[in-house]
Amino acid sequence: MTKPLISIEALARRYPAPGGTETTVFENVWLPIAKGEFVCLIGHSGCGKTTILNVLAGLDQPSAGVVIVDGREISGPSLDRAVIFQGHSLLPWMSVMGNIAFAVTSRHPDWPKDKVRAHCQKYIDVVHLTGSEHKKPAELSGGMKQRVGIARALAIEPKMLLMDEPFSALDALTRGSLQDEVRRICTETEQTVFMITHDVDEAMLLADKIVLMTNGPGAKIAEIVENTLPKDRRRTDIHKHDSYYALRNHLLDFLVTRSKTFASEIAGKSYDPRRPPLVRPGETAAAAPPEIAPARAASA
Repeated sequence: MTKPLISIEALARRYPAPGGTETTVFENVWLPIAKGEFVCLIGHSGCGKTTILNVLAGLDQPSAGVVIVDGREISGPSLDRAVIFQGHSLLPWMSVMGNIAFAVTSRHPDWPKDKVRAHCQKYIDVVHLTGSEHKKPAELSGGMKQRVGIARALAIEPKMLLMDEPFSALDALTRGSLQDEVRRICTETEQTVFMITHDVDEAMLLADKIVLMTNGPGAKIAEIVENTLPKDRRRTDIHKHDSYYALRNHLLDFLVTRSKTFASEIAGKSYDPRRPPLVRPGETAAAAPPEIAPARAASA
């Protein structure tokens, strides 16, 4: 098995509770992510999705376990990991070019201004904002602001792109357009992505693998779903593929029913958190993934 770029190992997050006890949000989470893989995490509120993303970003510390990125243990924020939040998080006094250049100069402080500007322009063009370089955030629509956030994240050329429901506040047409852009960009650049979403259709369009979390507290990975739709899928014809309804119904059934009953399903059965079930709806069930061997890593 190829060594994963990202390895989440025995991750847990607990918070103090009244009476000197603890509330466990999630426990013993194991997940490998290969280079160039687009992974979506789905689960109900309270299962710790954003907490896991914050740990990956280095913005939060786990109560137990580690995250290894390219052989190094995460110990804090890094420019190797870029985050796109639900809000655009742009600096309002800077232009589109200025917001992206701020990130690029943080990554490459030794670059001359002309090289920084040319590098920024490349990603402004990629997200189709050519001509808006000198506009301030107040002059942009919500979708355009998110495009700037995407360009800023990609411009630092991170090893991992983290996305926390970045399109949830947008109208349907803008959201669909940006989803198409993200899929195109990430496919062309082979960008490794970890994304949180509540939108089943979004996950089906974007993800190579969809990770299903049970309800919290005490949430765990119930299974990993491999996307059985063709790699060249498009929004306009995704519903025409043979495995579309099998995949969609499987995800919806989990969210509506199995996310609540999973604990009782595995009672008395063998469940290995290092090898959560790997399923391919619409096709013959896949074999369980190999057990994740804990990695020895340097601090990052």
